[in-house]
Amino acid sequence: MSVHLIKLCVGVSEVGELAEWVKTRRPIVHTRMTPKRVDELIDGGSLYWVVKGQILVRHPIIGVTTIVENNRSRCEIEVGRSAVLTAPQPRRPFQGWRYLETGDAPPDLPTGGDEAIPGDLAAQLRTLGAW
Repeated sequence: MSVHLIKLCVGVSEVGELAEWVKTRRPIVHTRMTPKRVDELIDGGSLYWVVKGQILVRHPIIGVTTIVENNRSRCEIEVGRSAVLTAPQPRRPFQGWRYLETGDAPPDLPTGGDEAIPGDLAAQLRTLGAW
């Protein structure tokens, strides 16, 4: 069974900026602490990003590596380049990352057809409690 991570996307005001970051750089997220549930993360887990107070997008987690240099350790979380838009879900600010159980994760937004809905409309509907 997989588990996910949730992290604030600091310095990014919209999902397009995050997508550009993933395109132009190696998609590695650096953290100080290594998650203890690594096996569950790489077994279908994703990194959910909080942008401007809402979970809006996720990237699949490919690998988690702990690096030790000069008696200090850090963690690198490698994510896939393909972003998946999610239904907006409000989140309060926090430091670092948190685990996100599969049942608490927002659903993915449909990618096309009649079911597709613009992100800003989805956010308004969620705020009103209609979605």
